[in-house]
Amino acid sequence: MASRPASVFGIDRSLSGKSWRWRGGNMDLSDGPGSLEDDIVTQLLLSRGVAREDLERHRTPSLRAFLPDPSAFRDMDVAAERLAQAVMTNETVTIYGDYDVDGATSAALLILLLRHLGHEAGYYIPDRLLEGYGPSGEALVRIAKEGSSLIVTVDCGAMAHEALDMANEAGVDVVVVDHHKCAPELPRAAALVNPNRLDESELAASHGHLAAVGVAFLLAVATVRVLRQRGFFESRREPDLFALLDLVALGTVADVAALHGLNRALVAQGLKVMAKRGNTGMSALIDASRLNRAPVCSDLGFALGPRINAGGRVGESTLGVRLLTTTDPEEAREIAAQLSRLNDERRAIEQAVQEAAEAQIESQHNRAVLVLAGAGWHPGVIGIVAGRIKEKTGKPTLVIALDADEAGNGKGSGRSITGVDLGAAIIAAREAGLLIAGGGHAMAAGLTIAPDKLDALSEWLDSRLAADVSRASMNQSMLLDLALAPGGLTPALVETLESAGPFGMGWPGPRVAVGPVRIVKADVVGADHVRLIVGGQDGSRFKAMAFRSAETEMGQTLLHAAQGRRLWLAGRAKIDDWGSRPAAELHLDDAAFAD
Repeated sequence: MASRPASVFGIDRSLSGKSWRWRGGNMDLSDGPGSLEDDIVTQLLLSRGVAREDLERHRTPSLRAFLPDPSAFRDMDVAAERLAQAVMTNETVTIYGDYDVDGATSAALLILLLRHLGHEAGYYIPDRLLEGYGPSGEALVRIAKEGSSLIVTVDCGAMAHEALDMANEAGVDVVVVDHHKCAPELPRAAALVNPNRLDESELAASHGHLAAVGVAFLLAVATVRVLRQRGFFESRREPDLFALLDLVALGTVADVAALHGLNRALVAQGLKVMAKRGNTGMSALIDASRLNRAPVCSDLGFALGPRINAGGRVGESTLGVRLLTTTDPEEAREIAAQLSRLNDERRAIEQAVQEAAEAQIESQHNRAVLVLAGAGWHPGVIGIVAGRIKEKTGKPTLVIALDADEAGNGKGSGRSITGVDLGAAIIAAREAGLLIAGGGHAMAAGLTIAPDKLDALSEWLDSRLAADVSRASMNQSMLLDLALAPGGLTPALVETLESAGPFGMGWPGPRVAVGPVRIVKADVVGADHVRLIVGGQDGSRFKAMAFRSAETEMGQTLLHAAQGRRLWLAGRAKIDDWGSRPAAELHLDDAAFAD
């Protein structure tokens, strides 16, 4: 058995209980400027799995370099032919989307594509509370009776066997565009495009990390190609597919899809499109988020995405699609403002549910997977709460709102940790008769469960996933990319690090260790954020922020027990532009004593 790499600075147990390890190469500049055989960006790419001969393609990710031939995906050509036929024969088309950001952006992308092709499609977004996730047979049949001959489901449908059977019997064609886990038996559809089909080719399956909006973009590329081959553009301009990449970027990041390969290229190019503010609704959303600069990747996940999600969680499910497809600036401003208000309401509801859910954790301290359930919990926030508790405990977490439907069943949402495939486990639990419905992907899942099955589900998940959780937990280390002396934390360094982005799930942002430092000032700002002013022996000072940590063991240590002691701080280097001139600061992930 290979020996475990030595810890960085001998730190085997930090304030958060982790050992510090290098992610890739040893970039230790803490004793001075130093010299590196490779530049910092090259080291970052290599440590994220890029082969040395492939560095240039990843240094500036472009669609030309990463976009596969859409025909590599099963049913893609069938789906593109069917959509192109609907355009050329002016059929009535309805886009059936999910109520989250990925669903809203996927629906908006296809609506805007068809609009550019001279075809105005309708849309249907189910109500989260009244209809739940995925297409319902009743809704599909109703849409067919209202005149649609083609329905395209986006970000849902891969497991909707019963609903698609009803649509088939009603005589309406359904094309499924999805990315969630599939069962061996696929539902009946005119076409089912999903890189996570179990019968996919190796090339297509390698794109299983795509969000649904990424799959929808590939369908757009394939559809335009079919129309070009049929001479559709002899008398009209082809649509600018690149102009749709702002939607792809938003949906991809907000759905926490892994940002490597094609996804990284889609987001990198999408951010450039977003900065041009060509989409009226997106521009209003940026303004409502009080961003006075071009959005960066983190803004999509923490500012823009939550506002779109708020409509489906605690408001009206169609607001996101309406915003992203409107061309009326005034309507866009009104919807964006409404979504911001709903997002504030969502935060208050989320806090109440989180407190109630956390009260149950102690009784499950010996469980590998936390299953937390309560009556009266708002189903619209359970996914967020599951994610928060997962981050806090390091365990896969399911949060279930009981009595969430008319039959008294519970609606649950789960979030997992790296190395534990929660979606596959939920699908297996459904097949074992423990769930009414359920599905998802490795890091997130949803379910419907009868209340009397809760204990059985908890036992079953604990038995199935305990070994995976144990292995994943044992491998948890604080991975570092670079170590610096305090004076090395500069705006120029931040700019260099960010050039290796965009960063997100699967392509982690560079984590920098800075020190040794001593705390000059420590206080709590906002609700529970710890703010530090620290200084090094070189005379330099900088600000460090530990968000949502005031009540944690690390936060309390930094506020009280660490005074006067030397520390190493680890986190993301960021620009603080509140002052008269930009300064570098550190957003803390961890800290450790240096003596």
